[in-house]
Amino acid sequence: MPTTDSSGDIVFVDDPAALPAALERLRGDVLGVDVERADAQNYYRRAALVQIGDADTCLLVDPLTIPDLGVVDEALADRLVVLHAVENDLEPLDIVGIRPRELADTAVAAAVLGLPTGLGPLLSTVLEVELTDDKERFQRADWEQRPLDDDMAAYAAGDVFWLPALWAELARRLDEAGRRDWYDQELVATIERSREDRRDWTRTKGSGRLGGPERAILRALWEERESVSKEHDIAPNRLVRDQTLLDLANDPPATPQQLVRRNQRRTGPLRDHADRMFAALERGVAAEPEPREAAGRRWDEADKDAYDAMRRSRAELAEEL
Repeated sequence: MPTTDSSGDIVFVDDPAALPAALERLRGDVLGVDVERADAQNYYRRAALVQIGDADTCLLVDPLTIPDLGVVDEALADRLVVLHAVENDLEPLDIVGIRPRELADTAVAAAVLGLPTGLGPLLSTVLEVELTDDKERFQRADWEQRPLDDDMAAYAAGDVFWLPALWAELARRLDEAGRRDWYDQELVATIERSREDRRDWTRTKGSGRLGGPERAILRALWEERESVSKEHDIAPNRLVRDQTLLDLANDPPATPQQLVRRNQRRTGPLRDHADRMFAALERGVAAEPEPREAAGRRWDEADKDAYDAMRRSRAELAEEL
């Protein structure tokens, strides 16, 4: 019968002095790691909780009170770190000082094997483990709240308990199918994509319908929004939404005050940076028209589902050959 109970210990650690002793509880050479991210109001994808565990123990480490997790990085130095979808977790881990030397990604392995890439369906298929059916509630939860309630702690630890066992079975199947090299190549490519810059201005939905002069304005506005967002750690769409950028490019306002009134978030942080954004708009108006991109485009997050489907189809074809 499928199970949801890992029977492991969950240990919350928010005291730097207690962290080394807590890490000693982790005995395995293969550890699962996961991150619950902080509120999406910020530019940088910071961790609100870092989960590290084996089949017996999961540490819920609080980066809000222990912002430098270098001691965790040292503890992971000679161990295999198993993540699910590395592209989501490498940046928040890096910010707190965790940079795994040896990585495994169960999502990449699943794609190469033609299995479901979502963690819940994958665990159900491979290990007959059923996670909570209320995932959306926890994804919307405020992971910066303290104390965490018991349900949140159990959810945060649930994935991590099973990652080492999941990886062991996926690794066995990769070797059995002769696809380990394929997996290694896909993992390297996934890690490289995760380290690329975020979207550029040409990825703004609707930008392809703009004419050259409007595209020049959009580019200037987008680049200034990116600069302000990085400097002040503000999520770009919290400063100015993408749709507002398109509207401003199509019908430029005459003053900074008009620019603020056109924004869908009139009481947000744009008021503090309206002069900079308006100056960028004026630069865009004066710039040469921006040509449309040639046919073809770079990878975008919107392509992930199609890419995974392609890999599954390729895996099925390889099975037949």
